[in-house]
Amino acid sequence: MSTFSSPDTPEGQPVRPEDGTRRSFMKQAGGLLGLALAPPFVGPAERLAAYSKTVEGVTSLQLKINGTVRSIQAEPRVTLLDALREYLDLTGTKKGCDHGQCGACTVHVDGRRINSCLTLAVMQQGKEITTIEGLAQGDALHPMQEAFLKHDGFQCGYCTPGQIMSGVACVKEGHAGSDDQTREWMSGNLCRCGAYPNIVAAVREVAGKA
Repeated sequence: MSTFSSPDTPEGQPVRPEDGTRRSFMKQAGGLLGLALAPPFVGPAERLAAYSKTVEGVTSLQLKINGTVRSIQAEPRVTLLDALREYLDLTGTKKGCDHGQCGACTVHVDGRRINSCLTLAVMQQGKEITTIEGLAQGDALHPMQEAFLKHDGFQCGYCTPGQIMSGVACVKEGHAGSDDQTREWMSGNLCRCGAYPNIVAAVREVAGKA
């Protein structure tokens, strides 16, 4: 094994850092590791305060969500999904694939369904955003929510908010006239539990009443 020596060390002995230097390095490394592990355990405000010290471009955003204007401090690159979940604690909108393939993050913007993971929060300023939390009127559930309960349109429930939001839009768009049409226009929302027949039944019932 090769070794390195200096005028201050005996020939052939490896040069090692000072104990103090080593301790300092380990403290710094531990601090960085702690910062990396901290986000899941600290609140959005604390994360933003720490993050904004090192990243430029944090700005104030105003989003009208479920009829109420909410203000956040975030980077322009923050997605609408992360703004809802991480900054506003509206966790009904789920993060699934985060690539626009599963539909778990479906919300309505100006009445149209979108995947909130594929759009930036800054782009939705001045628009009407509706999340699963905004469907019910007080204690009165939305008809689509009631239909999902009636027809057992869920198992684990993770995809259910996105399914419901997409189902509401599907009916409004006039794309729930038959079982086949409903399956086609709901195909952007995946259910790993396989509750599709019950989901179709729920959407079709609401479409029939509409």
